[in-house]
Amino acid sequence: MSEIAESARVVGESGAAQQNARPKSLDWIERLIAFNTVSRESNLGLIETVRDHLKSSGIDSTLTYDAGRNKANLFATLPAANGATQGGVVLSGHTDVVPVDGQDWESDPFSPVIRDGKLYGRGSCDMKGYIGVVLTALPDLLQTRLDKPVHFAFSYDEEIGCVGAPSMIEELQARGVRPDGCIVGEPTSMRPIVAHKSISSYRCCVKGHAVHSSLTPRGVNAIEYAARLICQIRDIADALKREGPFDEAFDVPFSTSSVGTIHGGIAVNTVPALCEFVFEYRTLPAVDSSKIIEQIEAYARDVLEPEMRKIVPHAAIEFTRRSSSPALEASEQDAITQLVRGLTANRETHKVAYGTEAGLFQRAGIPSVICGPGDIEQAHKPNEFVSLEQIVLCETFIQKLIRSMAVA
Repeated sequence: MSEIAESARVVGESGAAQQNARPKSLDWIERLIAFNTVSRESNLGLIETVRDHLKSSGIDSTLTYDAGRNKANLFATLPAANGATQGGVVLSGHTDVVPVDGQDWESDPFSPVIRDGKLYGRGSCDMKGYIGVVLTALPDLLQTRLDKPVHFAFSYDEEIGCVGAPSMIEELQARGVRPDGCIVGEPTSMRPIVAHKSISSYRCCVKGHAVHSSLTPRGVNAIEYAARLICQIRDIADALKREGPFDEAFDVPFSTSSVGTIHGGIAVNTVPALCEFVFEYRTLPAVDSSKIIEQIEAYARDVLEPEMRKIVPHAAIEFTRRSSSPALEASEQDAITQLVRGLTANRETHKVAYGTEAGLFQRAGIPSVICGPGDIEQAHKPNEFVSLEQIVLCETFIQKLIRSMAVA
């Protein structure tokens, strides 16, 4: 990928003078926002629209579906001027968005609206703004004699644990597609992000034994044993915060764990037979994430279950992994890192606690960096927005990328 490394330069003017202009990509971004692609819904309307748009320009797409064929990833390649399809850069984004249930929006979250220089709508920031910019650049890509191919990778179900992208990446590997690098366009305020934490989430089911609450010694209180396990998870989190390891380049410089939801019991006068809760942990790239779940499972197996089974032998604690996505740790020597740093003129080191699909691409041997429009602080909130200035900065970035990849 030395050719890309050599082209890692800032091409043309900074784009600052353009920041008050109307973004060229607004039409595409607004069109994408209008698709309700909350993770529990299908994304096929959006994916098929993009597929058909690419097809109209002579570009074939490969779709990889979920088990129910209700959702799909899309991968498409714009060949280099010499017809080459190997190498090059992947422009990656997820098409799903988080729910809007219970949120107080000032406008319809799926009817984009501009107010005070900001584009409001679910997914405007995370991350249909980036995808819209990429699609808007298609004519310029087609008119440029590319030295290397450019690939589009649009996934489903990123928001529920990077569930969709693995099948797309596996399909690429099966076909022998080997891109040189990947730019994941999550909202970073157009700063290069070179690392993020791993994320693992689990469901824990505590199975006790129900009795009338007047006979509590004869029952196994599932909620109480779940509470003890939750306290153990919190103790692990406190130890990580206190003892590290630490990486001060991260916004949260240590690994974390937390419990997100819990359900159990049927009545106050019944010892609960069942309690379920969901927890996650996020680890620094240098931390072996498997060690954390091993600690939690060992406490359940060696301490809690023996106590429970002294009362009833069928009592149990079961764990089910919901999702797992690897950390990202980009090398400064990677050509894609140098390319993005050159195009943004940003040499600062930024690392984040949230997860992305960049770790999946890196694990597959595709060096990756995160860089996209908008602020992560706006993601997932009511009245989610991306500023028009950020969209223009992203447009400028993609135009510089195209010029840097043109045949000399």
